[in-house]
Parts: sequence; C-alpha cells; structure tokens
Amino acid sequence: MSTEESSLTVSQLTEQIKSTLGTKFSGVSVRGEISDLTRASSGHCYFSLKEDNAKLSAVIWRTTAQRLKFKLEEGVEVICRGGIDVYPPRGSYQLTVNQIVPVGVGPLQLAFQQLHRKLSAEGLFEPIHKQPLPRFPRRILLVTSPQGAAVRDFLQVLSHRWRLSEVLLIPVRVQGEGAGREIAEAIAKANKIQPRPDVLALVRGGGSAEDLWSFNEEVVVRAIFASKIPVVSGVGHEVDVTLADLVADVRALTPTDAAEKVVPKQSDLLAWLRDTEQRLGSSLANRWRSARQQVDSLANRPVLAKPLGLVQTLSQRLDDFQIRLQGPIDRRLERARAQCDQLAGKLETLSPLGVLKRGYSLTLRDGEVIGDSSKLKQGELLETRLAQGKVFSRVERID
Repeated sequence: MSTEESSLTVSQLTEQIKSTLGTKFSGVSVRGEISDLTRASSGHCYFSLKEDNAKLSAVIWRTTAQRLKFKLEEGVEVICRGGIDVYPPRGSYQLTVNQIVPVGVGPLQLAFQQLHRKLSAEGLFEPIHKQPLPRFPRRILLVTSPQGAAVRDFLQVLSHRWRLSEVLLIPVRVQGEGAGREIAEAIAKANKIQPRPDVLALVRGGGSAEDLWSFNEEVVVRAIFASKIPVVSGVGHEVDVTLADLVADVRALTPTDAAEKVVPKQSDLLAWLRDTEQRLGSSLANRWRSARQQVDSLANRPVLAKPLGLVQTLSQRLDDFQIRLQGPIDRRLERARAQCDQLAGKLETLSPLGVLKRGYSLTLRDGEVIGDSSKLKQGELLETRLAQGKVFSRVERID
C-alpha cells in the first residue's frame, strides 16, 4: 500500500481522536482554577482549568449553566466532571462540563457568599434602611405556604397573644423551582393592597439548605428591600440565616418568634395599663395634696388675710412723704419768686421803653435807629417812637 493510500485526512484523524478520547475519557473529574472565563451571548460559558504547569480548555453548555447555583468567577478553584471532546475547527480538545462544584465550600454556600458580597456592596443590609414595626398592627399580611406548619404556628401564637389584628394570607410556594419569583411577586402585590397592611410576615419552617434556597434568591431580597411595608422574616430554625433575614426590617428566629415580634402580648399590655393607672392615680393624689398645702399656706399670709392692710400702710407712707416734702418745696418757691422780682426790676431799669416813658423818643429809618443827622437826606421818611404811639415825618432840613 502506498503512502498516499494509507494517509488520513485531517478530518478523519480528528474524528478518530475525538472518538478515542470520548470513549476513554467519557466521565472524568478534573480539579483546577477557573481562568479566561467568557460568557457567550448564547448562554454557553467557556473557560480554562489551570494549575501551575498545565491548562485545560472547558465549556459549559447553556442548559447546564442555567442550573448552577453559584456564579462562575475567575480564580475560584473547582472540580469539574464531564467528558473530553475534540473541537474539529481548531483540532483542540476540551472538557465538556456536566457538573461543577467549588473546592472547600458547597455550591450553595459559595452562591450565598457571592450574592451577599454583591448586595452588601450596594448597601441593602445597612441598618439605616430598616423600618420600625408598628406597636399595635391592625392588618398583618402573611406570605407563606398555606399547607406548611409555619402558618399554623404563626396564627396559633397570634391568637394567644393578640386578637385585635386582621390577618391576610397570600399563598406561595416556599421551595422548588420558581418559588423565589412567586415570593417576590407576592411581596410586590402586598404593597399594592389598600388600605396598606401595617406589617408583612414572611415565614417558613425548617429544612435543608436546598429547601430554604428560595429565600436566598436575589429577586426575593430586592423585593423585600423595595417593600414600603415593614417586613419580618422568620425562615427556618434558629441556626438558619438567609439573605431574606438579613435584608428584612426585623429578623425572627422562627415563625413562632416572628408572631411574637409582630404583636404585643395582650396580658402584658393589660398589666402595664393597670400599673400605669395606679401610678397615675398616686401621682394625681400627691399633686392634689401638694396644691392643697400651697393654697392653705397662701391663705394664711397677711397679704391675703387682710388685703387692704398693705394698701392702707402704703397710703399713709405716701402722706408722710408729702408732708415732709411740702415745706422745702414752698421755701424753694418763695426764694425763686423773690429772685424773679429782683431781676424784673433790673430789666425794667435797662429797658428802652423805660427811657421813652421819661420823655425821650426813638427815630428810625427803615427799621434802623438814627443816631447821626449827617446820615439823613432831605425827603426821607422817618419813624419816631414815643412812649405812647408812633409819629411819621419827612426830612425838610438837616442841621
């Protein structure tokens, strides 16, 4: 047989290698670190498993990727199970992954940690966003499965503690595929009810991590965070912690504890009211006695016993002041009157009117006193003031 006749085409050789690898390595488990991760628009995930001196290409088809609980991330060490296949266009082999689990931690726990980091970075768990619960809720909305023990436990505690609240139930599935979306839709629906409920209780009994996983789904966490109604989360047992518990306004350890946190205990409230009534009665009695003592004390004071006595005393004191001040005032007035008379005499002596009365006169031209005849001209009009009256004349001659 010639060399030409015995040669294989590339496709034929690739197909033989693919068949051999696929048969011999149909189910292998490979441990390595995820690197070169690419998510195609088709939903398939392509990455490499690497260690110090080796690297293996791997692919997860969309149907498998959709079932993953955790998110594929660079640097995460995983164990992948699947079969070796050959990709003919490149002549390279790759691992087709059917199962993948993180090393050192379960897939659900890793998914919990990844989503917790993401939502925590957004601030969804910050205490500043927590709403206070009403002390005496009138309408309570319960989101849970009507067939579970959680609803019975919740209602039983409610009936023993507080019977003044109306309870509404929105039935949902609390585990299984699609349960998380049902819960989120129920919370959104609750916020549209009018009148709006005072508090929303999200409860579920205990179970495995898989059973409780619906309360770790991102859609549920965001629905609780967006709720305008205060949310109490009572999921699982005391040791179970879900993301719904962390984002809720109040976390309860169990459905029973959730009921206790939602409503007060009626007997405790009645005891408090009785105690308050006694303390108020005692306080009012003490205040009445104190007020009575103050009134009696005021009534015994002289100013209230003889109210006119103080007025009379003050009136007499005013009379004494008036008598004592009247003498000095009169003497001051006499002295002032004598001084005024003395000054009036002096003014009379110096007054031009006094000179006029003795026979003298005063000549003026246009209001100006004339003391020199040389300042006059013939024909000018003059005014002469006498002791009694005035005389007007015209200049005929000047000497």
